[in-house]
Amino acid sequence: MELATLRSHQWFKLICGASYQDLPAIRNLALIYTLAGADCIDMAPDPATIRAAREGVAVALELDLQAIAPLIMVSFNDGEDPHFRKAVFDPQLCPHDCPRPCEKVCPTTAIKFSNDYNGIMPNLCYGCGRCLPLCPVKIIHTREQVYVPEDIFDEVLNQSINAIEIHTQPHRTQEFASFWRRLSPIIPQLKLVAVSFPDCDDLREYLMSLLGVMQPQPRSLIWQTDGRPMSGDIGDGATRAALQLGQKVLDFQLPTGFVQLAGGTNASTVPKLRQADIPVAGVAYGSYARKIVMNFLEGLEEPIPDRLEDRPDLLRQAVAIARKLVSQIKS
Repeated sequence: MELATLRSHQWFKLICGASYQDLPAIRNLALIYTLAGADCIDMAPDPATIRAAREGVAVALELDLQAIAPLIMVSFNDGEDPHFRKAVFDPQLCPHDCPRPCEKVCPTTAIKFSNDYNGIMPNLCYGCGRCLPLCPVKIIHTREQVYVPEDIFDEVLNQSINAIEIHTQPHRTQEFASFWRRLSPIIPQLKLVAVSFPDCDDLREYLMSLLGVMQPQPRSLIWQTDGRPMSGDIGDGATRAALQLGQKVLDFQLPTGFVQLAGGTNASTVPKLRQADIPVAGVAYGSYARKIVMNFLEGLEEPIPDRLEDRPDLLRQAVAIARKLVSQIKS
């Protein structure tokens, strides 16, 4: 079923974030977007994160017998990548009179200054990097998240995970080949492999070089065009780079693989796709999809329930918000 939506250009993927580890939020997002009709949910290859997402999906399938289980996808990188980092700093080095622009710009309120906590809450930071250039005293830096692919082999074999995404950067064919060899024992067990990349010179040649080292070949392949990474919640204009890169890769007429947008996707992406007649197979939504749901839940005059199904009224409203986004590509 999930590959049928790729072929019909109706594929919707939720990106929880390769470094985002707010477990209650991930559980609720998986629950909400499964009920809203998502085809795939992508997350960090962290056991606790995977369990939280799978629990949310399981609850959705119990609540709605017509719901279809999305693919569970985990993301890796073949080298340094902005999606696999967290911001860090020593709050004791902050000047007392600092206006704290980092706190104001953080999209997940991961940066906090209060009586009970000062600094960055690691589970909430997903590495967007917006705080880095704003620090007046330049004390914020990043720490790479390192995940080992062999750690999830058992979960692939028991089908707790059925898709993998690899984030790569231009001209890293050797690094990609090395990582692919590490994954080779489980490639035949996966329903889908996605390769995520930004634009670069000689992009077609780079993607063809990646195809050349994909042995064994995946059952199905997605080319994820990462137009403007982690920026969909900034504004409608953020989607422009995603559309341009998607059209560029379609024009390559690669011998295999579906083209799917990411990076800067939001509510304006599909209308602009239709207007420009760009026939991509689907769209992945990250920061924007999370934001529209979490803004609703965080705006309540009460704590967000860890088990949202215990509040059917709130769950229905959250699903309606998510379904409005999902239905754009499904129509």
